[in-house]
Amino acid sequence: MRKGNLKLGIVGTNFISDWLAEAAAKVPDVELYAVYSRKQETGDGFACRHQIPNVYTDYEEFLQSDIEAVYIATPTYAHCPQAIEAMRHKKHVLCEKIMAVNEREAAAMFECSRQNEVVLLEAMRPDFDPAFRLVEENLPRIGRLRRVTMEYCQYSSRYDKFRAGKILNAFNPELSNAAIMDIGVYCIHTLVRMLGMPQEIKAFSTKLENGFEGNGIVMMQYGDVTAEAVYSKITESVNPSIFLGEEGSILIGKISQPDTLEIVFRDGRREAIPYTPAKNNMVYEVQEFVRLVKEKCIEHPYKKYSLDTLRVTDEARRQNGIEFQADSVL
Repeated sequence: MRKGNLKLGIVGTNFISDWLAEAAAKVPDVELYAVYSRKQETGDGFACRHQIPNVYTDYEEFLQSDIEAVYIATPTYAHCPQAIEAMRHKKHVLCEKIMAVNEREAAAMFECSRQNEVVLLEAMRPDFDPAFRLVEENLPRIGRLRRVTMEYCQYSSRYDKFRAGKILNAFNPELSNAAIMDIGVYCIHTLVRMLGMPQEIKAFSTKLENGFEGNGIVMMQYGDVTAEAVYSKITESVNPSIFLGEEGSILIGKISQPDTLEIVFRDGRREAIPYTPAKNNMVYEVQEFVRLVKEKCIEHPYKKYSLDTLRVTDEARRQNGIEFQADSVL
């Protein structure tokens, strides 16, 4: 990395890219340098919103520009080919979750990262939000851990249109979309990061009329600890995520962007864990990405979390008959 700011190019212009651009603008070591969009008008609009000087509609020209890193926020099926092409151009890659369709794709992406000596990082917000470090620090206070429930059920803003007969990308399984890939991954990733790979996996899903997985649950057994990932794009949950120990529980409000942390002890006492959430917690992933790039940290612990997560999602999809085109590519 050259002295000064990391020149970042953004691939994709949806609302997630807006959030990332807003977060990156708050990190002094990042310069929003370029955006790639298939449509000039869309790219121009995004660039105007975020004061980005360069707009490209040709991916090769985008990669040949002066950008040093790219953030990829396209549909899941495009992550692997776009990331690999960027890394072959010696660009560092921050790839939106879920980083790949399956473990095989992710392994190929990390191998490309190693060969080209660039950083590849999955933009998985719970990995970087300080809230989860506070949870880990407080786990001993609730005694022997017995059960963990990670829950993320969010009624999609696009589901009403689906119910009205209009299928948008968010509910199109042909784009390697499913509730487990979009929403459930937060729960599964947090579990494998904090507990490791489970000894046993049992998965259940509900599918919509077009075959799209609307919600599901993945049961994960860890010896004497039972864990579950509960997720949905077609219902709204009021439940927190919970670490349940013999002496009490830790409750987390909103797993993707924690807003409250609380301990409830077995005797009924309640204690808030002091925590001030960021308005946009994507700033933490950008900061860590910049650090890894500066330190040339190609092999980092987040790699294992991403691969383990995909091992679990691959098995859960297999059990529920959720198959994508990329699964059959040799």
